[in-house]
Amino acid sequence: MNPDDTDHAITSRRSIRAFLPTPVPRATVEAILTVATRAPSGTNMQPWCVHVLAGAVRQRLCDTVRAAFVAGGGPHSGAEYKYYPDKFVEPYLSRRRKIGWDLYGLLGIQKGDGARMLTQHARNFDFFDAPVGMIFTIDRRLEIGSWLDFGMFLENIMVAARARDLDTCPQAAWAPMHATIRDVLPLEAEEVVVCGMALGYADPDAPENRLVTEREPVSAFATFEGFSEEISAGVSEEVSV
Repeated sequence: MNPDDTDHAITSRRSIRAFLPTPVPRATVEAILTVATRAPSGTNMQPWCVHVLAGAVRQRLCDTVRAAFVAGGGPHSGAEYKYYPDKFVEPYLSRRRKIGWDLYGLLGIQKGDGARMLTQHARNFDFFDAPVGMIFTIDRRLEIGSWLDFGMFLENIMVAARARDLDTCPQAAWAPMHATIRDVLPLEAEEVVVCGMALGYADPDAPENRLVTEREPVSAFATFEGFSEEISAGVSEEVSV
């Protein structure tokens, strides 16, 4: 196994917000999902459920949810779970603000332009024009451990997509629209909408796709204990080869 290939699939993953109309075959999506099922889950419960949409069904969902979002001036039913805290503290507040203004800057959206911000947010409900949209759900009777497992499943999908030169955008924006989603998709009563995801080929000319988010260095979030100098030096030499 070449670690460079794996590393590239991971590090080249970005949240793409403008896609080409190029179709993605069902067989390709199934292959990606098959790979993703190797994500670990506590006692192998595999808590994920995916509704994969293309063509007319995808368009019907997009039209219905976007219209409801615009008519309500934003999310109108609320997600069935809390994604964000009620109050943001540092450093999370600064990181959140920076990505927002970086994106709006690329799109020429000025601070205070609520109408254009709402229009940009509504782009979520077109899956940013990606030909494939996915809605992810989890059984509401499960607990936080299964949600952690679900996150690893989602990451596997995004990395497997990159290995096939495809791009994605995970979208929490779909969760607050769960009531309208149920008007289109036959979700079971126990299904909670976790998020959506766009899948397709990035539009290379779209300005928003130039957004590359910053990441903190390892030294900012990790501590290392118990490593001898000899082992540390050996690892460094191995990596540098």
